[in-house]
Amino acid sequence: MHILITGNMGYVGPVVVRHLRCAFPNARLTGLDLGLFAHNLTGTVLPETLLDQQRFGDVRDIRSADLDGVDAIVHLAAISNDPIGNHFEAATEEINYRGSVRVAEAAAEAGVKHFVFASSCSVYGFAEEGRPRREDDPVNPLTAYAKSKIATEDALRQIDRRGMTVTSLRFSTACGMSDRLRLDLVVNDFVASAVAAGEITILSDGTPWRPLIDVKDMARAIEWAIRRSPTHGGSCLALNVGAAQWNYQVRQLAEAIANALPGTRVSINKDAQPDRRSYKVNFSLFSELAPEHQPVVTLNQSIRELHGGLTALDFRDRNFRSSQLIRLKALDRQIAEGRLDHSLRWRSDTWRNISQAEPSARTAALV
Repeated sequence: MHILITGNMGYVGPVVVRHLRCAFPNARLTGLDLGLFAHNLTGTVLPETLLDQQRFGDVRDIRSADLDGVDAIVHLAAISNDPIGNHFEAATEEINYRGSVRVAEAAAEAGVKHFVFASSCSVYGFAEEGRPRREDDPVNPLTAYAKSKIATEDALRQIDRRGMTVTSLRFSTACGMSDRLRLDLVVNDFVASAVAAGEITILSDGTPWRPLIDVKDMARAIEWAIRRSPTHGGSCLALNVGAAQWNYQVRQLAEAIANALPGTRVSINKDAQPDRRSYKVNFSLFSELAPEHQPVVTLNQSIRELHGGLTALDFRDRNFRSSQLIRLKALDRQIAEGRLDHSLRWRSDTWRNISQAEPSARTAALV
């Protein structure tokens, strides 16, 4: 089996690659990435060493010929989070929506059997108090990022799939340690604040609900989707991925982290306007379809692994929200230094240096 992972050099990708290498030991694993965050390494080993091949490319330019011989695609490539989506709205639509559809259409034309799309529970946006949201409930995307995800899901149902099995995994908000850690995610941010400053400051009133999932459990769900038969859920399936016990209010997350890391103080801005992004999610269909691939990592385990990873990095940066561990800051730096344009394409000289460099030197070319 030949599995292509797009966006493998982001936050989730290294964890997925490691899991797939174990789950499919005889498979050929290929990564495809634009390299926007290749230099944001927080591990001790280059994750791409587990791949058979690393390609550098833009999903906006992919052709069916690029996918010859590929059996399954794990499509992670995206501009991932609300601040980036709001700042680069046009690029978010081009990459997250139009680029994703382009990859799926090329995959169907090339005879790819499985297409796994990393969607998001953020498509629910704001849900009134009541029962957790199911897959057939109305969606209410509030941001460019969420809108791009539901637009892609809709397109995947309409394209000529030519027998390709499509699984859109509506992931809960990611957390946990990675070889390319992001700190612009709620649990990761709170743990980093606790480690660096001994204090968690909640900038909202702490009431919004969020479903969470550790990146390791995201990888387990992706493995299931690669193996999924179209008789088990249909030829084009959208599925909430997470666990009921991982539906938390933001203040509950802060309190859990403070309990796990003694000495941490928690402050809440009780005068803040409520965050409209608030929703609980129902995961019963995922439990029914994938009983052997349910989330197994607990919140405390995620907290401990993040704490251990940050401690190993000797992390002490109280101003980390202005650092390269925040994806928007990393992009802004590349633009300010003239390497990247506002459409999030590398400028010609930068891209020539990356594409012509030896694989071992390509990451260094992006620093």
